[in-house]
Amino acid sequence: MLAAFAEEQGITFTMLADVGSATIREYGILNTVAEEALGDGADDPDVLADFALLVSVTSPNAMFVGIAYPGTFMLDPEGVVESRFFEDNYQERNTASNIMLKLGTGGSTVEATEISPNYVEILTYPSDAVVAPGERLALALDIVPRPNMHLYAPGAELLNYRVINLRIDPQEFLRVIPMEYPESEIYYFEPLDERVPVYQRAFTLLQEVLPLSTRDAQAAYREMDELTITGSLDYQACDDAVCYNPVTVPLSWTVEMRGLTSRQRR
Repeated sequence: MLAAFAEEQGITFTMLADVGSATIREYGILNTVAEEALGDGADDPDVLADFALLVSVTSPNAMFVGIAYPGTFMLDPEGVVESRFFEDNYQERNTASNIMLKLGTGGSTVEATEISPNYVEILTYPSDAVVAPGERLALALDIVPRPNMHLYAPGAELLNYRVINLRIDPQEFLRVIPMEYPESEIYYFEPLDERVPVYQRAFTLLQEVLPLSTRDAQAAYREMDELTITGSLDYQACDDAVCYNPVTVPLSWTVEMRGLTSRQRR
């Protein structure tokens, strides 16, 4: 099966088969749901629901016994696990580029678009040039406030300041994942004796989106060669004396869509 998959996908590097799920067991990620669904849990609605979520939307059968929970481990050159990423649904996956961006090690080879609106410089790009249903895609914005400028970070709204906000326009079969903001710093505004969380140095916003992999979504995406995602960035820049008018910057990203293999659609 592994050899057939490699041939189908044009993979030429060596792939290792985990005979007897030995490595899966060593990492503690053996997925026992398939075995439960074939045994004592065959008539248990909770077990069958877990099977559909973590194994397959098809009926339980022996070919799924011994698989791992869906996830990715990141190892250093000495083989030490540095981080891991696991999903709540077998149909969802992180791409390698997306993971590397989240770890701050780069990873995207997609050409960036440079934008120079008021008070900041922005480079924006998707983590991947090609995406499939069920693959998490990160939309990156590298933002550099101009000298003596700062933008407001989460927490500043408690003092009635406008926090920088990336809005993604809703579209069918696309889920927007809540964004985790990068760490900010405290800015002391002496005239009002206020301490406010801000960004005054270069920072990156990563907004993850997920093209859904339901059957309806897969059918819709099969008709599409490209996926275009639109949105806007709202922010207000201030210096030591003046808060300037709020700015809204329209944004868009276009990536190529690829279909799933027969094994991925199971």
